[in-house]
Amino acid sequence: MSTEADPVRAPLPPVLPPRPAVPPRAPRVAAAAPPIATGPPPPRFTGPLVYPDAPVAAPGPGRRVRGPARTAAAAVCLVLGFGLLGGAAAGVWLAGDSGERPAADYAETRSLWREIPVDTLFPRTLRGRGAGPGRADRRWTRVAVAPDAGCRDAFDPPLAGILAPAGCERLLRATYTDETGSGVTTVGLLFTESDEKDMRALRERFDEENLELRADLMPRPYAARGTAAARFGDAQRASWTVRPLVDAPVVVYTVSGFADGRTVGDPQPASEAVLEDQTTAPAQAGLGHDARGIADRIERGLRRIVAQETGQDR
Repeated sequence: MSTEADPVRAPLPPVLPPRPAVPPRAPRVAAAAPPIATGPPPPRFTGPLVYPDAPVAAPGPGRRVRGPARTAAAAVCLVLGFGLLGGAAAGVWLAGDSGERPAADYAETRSLWREIPVDTLFPRTLRGRGAGPGRADRRWTRVAVAPDAGCRDAFDPPLAGILAPAGCERLLRATYTDETGSGVTTVGLLFTESDEKDMRALRERFDEENLELRADLMPRPYAARGTAAARFGDAQRASWTVRPLVDAPVVVYTVSGFADGRTVGDPQPASEAVLEDQTTAPAQAGLGHDARGIADRIERGLRRIVAQETGQDR
């Protein structure tokens, strides 16, 4: 028996369990196509398309959203509508509204006074909504109408000299009183012999030289006996306005004052007497508002008459 030790052997690797066998894959078989219907086709819908009112997500970057045909058509109509409105508004803005109308036939307008009834030129009653101090309503009643006449002695010499180049075809005048009977106003329509060029020159002179503000160019009043204007003389003149027109051979003017014969030491043009911060007697009594308000309404009435008689309103 040998006494030597046995040599050391290396450990053997662990034995792994055997892998399960993988069954072979079954071959793929294509799905059978559904049978083709052999019956009649479904009925075609011919009614209007109705889209639900579902919100549409806002398009992201690079994303385009296509709306239905009706929405596109409505959008086109809307754009066209705004375009037309915008174009019309732009046209009005560009053209402006100066308030002047095309010049009428001067020869025809100059003779209108022969055919127009006095109640049309000078209505028996004038109403001025918001035409008084503090935008109060005013109402004026006609108390006298002067016979049509020439211009001799109708104006003080300074104003007569200014108007002389325009000529005097006829002068028509009427006097009104306010509702209280304390204020009276004479309005005049001077039909001139001028053409459009001369009337424009006269208007420009009034504007450039501020002739309407000069107290020595106040028109003279028409005082009729037995009326509220019986004591309305030159010394009672308090406020006035003078307006040469361009679209007609006419000068429209007014002059107002107190009916009780009070004199006014500091007359004031209507354009200043209607201002809110004025404390003069003409301003406080509303005589500037009377002069301007009556002139406005007689001038507008004259323009309507001219438009009707000359065919401008057609």
